[in-house]
Amino acid sequence: MNRTAIVGMGTWGQNLVASVQGKSVLIQMDCTPAIHQASMPQRRTDMTRTIRALMALVVAAAGAAMPRAAMAEPPSMGVVVMHGKGGAPTRFVAVLASALADKGYLVANLEMPWSGRRDYDVSVSRAEEEVESALAGLRSKGAQKVFVAGHSQGGVFAVYFAGKHSVDGVIAIAPGGDTGSPVFREKLGESVARARQAVADGKGEEKLRLLDYEGSRGTSPVVATAAVYLTWFDPEGAMNLARTALALKPQTPILWLVAKNDYPGLRRANIPLYGRLPANPLNAFYEPNSSHLEAPSASLDEIVRWTKEVANAPKG
Repeated sequence: MNRTAIVGMGTWGQNLVASVQGKSVLIQMDCTPAIHQASMPQRRTDMTRTIRALMALVVAAAGAAMPRAAMAEPPSMGVVVMHGKGGAPTRFVAVLASALADKGYLVANLEMPWSGRRDYDVSVSRAEEEVESALAGLRSKGAQKVFVAGHSQGGVFAVYFAGKHSVDGVIAIAPGGDTGSPVFREKLGESVARARQAVADGKGEEKLRLLDYEGSRGTSPVVATAAVYLTWFDPEGAMNLARTALALKPQTPILWLVAKNDYPGLRRANIPLYGRLPANPLNAFYEPNSSHLEAPSASLDEIVRWTKEVANAPKG
């Protein structure tokens, strides 16, 4: 602990004795003539300013005298980072993840089931287990506050996850992929119906060639079991952002990031949705000056600011 205290002063303007880390420090200065020549109000002002300046010097000296090990604090915040649809940890979230690690955060940059390589290989519940495992790993390494952060579809999943699991905050970066939106219902309606029929026929574990949708590129094929597909694409399921956002726990704060140059449809949906989130005094809205794909790296400073605010907020 940095312990600094004024022990005593001699004749005004001559010396000051302070205790720094249990040791006496003598600071000498001579400003007596100038003070004696001034008027009484001016003397009080000069004395106050001088005392403040001396205190600043003492505190600075105390900081310099502290052992380096005592000044450095181990990382106490952990962040699980999740990429967007068809992405990977090495793509658009890579800069954010590495920059957070450089700033002392404990980071788990995950490859999620919606990556280009995995292609929805497990259900939503299994994906939740993957994130829980990553959070447990961060806590075991010393993280005292943990956050889930996701970009685009990762942001939608982060919101869903935070509504069901215990985290200290959620970071939704340009969330996109709301299966409950009218365009998703239109584009994927036939695939959802086929998957439902397969499950009803007892063929839920058989793989089918179905469709995914992304606003910037339209529909694309997905080869997955009907049962797993429905956990991701059911319009009333886990990836219905408008529903899961409103189901967030009021005690869980959220940082809601909407890129200034994001796709117009996402801005139209996400800006008003923020106003409908469960109230929390630590909720924050921020618009990084970026495109959709550049939003993770452009949001770094705000993410650092907000997570520190949440981590330092008093409990209650």
